Amino acid sequence: MFQVRKAQERGHFNHGWLDTYHTFSFGEYYDPNYEQFRALRVMNEDVVAPAMGFGMHGHRDMEILTFILSGSLEHRDSLGNGSALTPGKVQRMSAGSGIRHSEANPSKTEPVHLYQIWLLPAERGITPSYEEQVFSQEGRRNRWQLVASPDRAEGSMTIHQDAKVYQAEFEKDAELSREIPAGRHAWLQVMQGSVEVNGVNLKAGDGVAVSEESRLTVKAEESAAVLLFDLA
Repeated sequence: MFQVRKAQERGHFNHGWLDTYHTFSFGEYYDPNYEQFRALRVMNEDVVAPAMGFGMHGHRDMEILTFILSGSLEHRDSLGNGSALTPGKVQRMSAGSGIRHSEANPSKTEPVHLYQIWLLPAERGITPSYEEQVFSQEGRRNRWQLVASPDRAEGSMTIHQDAKVYQAEFEKDAELSREIPAGRHAWLQVMQGSVEVNGVNLKAGDGVAVSEESRLTVKAEESAAVLLFDLA
């Protein structure tokens, strides 16, 4: 199965301070065909206006990853963590039994563009935890860079689910392949640029669900950035 989710088909809301796209059902947006894919539950692309943001709010039983494409996002949470996320720094938050946090754009002039991803945890009610890590750009240039895994493989951050999350940045015409072991599934999300995946053209905002395929081959039609999820 190779099911493409086009960018323009996603749920879209523009609240003025927040321009947001939902790949899967989220909040007021519901699509019975896109409630989740395996453990992947939320794939939101957000642009937050200058000096705006999300006030303190709570989460439970989700593994939350945040990737910044441009700008800066200021984070505060009930565990006492506080920092500014910028491109190259990835945030992992395990909500577990309950965590509260706020997210704000500290700039008075520039928007912040980000992807936030939620995965269902393998176990409910775990102790909440937080992690952030700077990943080198060289480590993802024309290669798969592992950013999250259940066993901290390759220096990645911890997620409490049988899943691995990779990022890659492609130069024009660069090509990468990835084996998909039998019984595993994959989701590939194009964050920037355009690529060809197993012969199918995908542009920024497009995603593809992959099952019963043994290999993914990604070729960049222009400079591009993608996320790849290896899922049980």
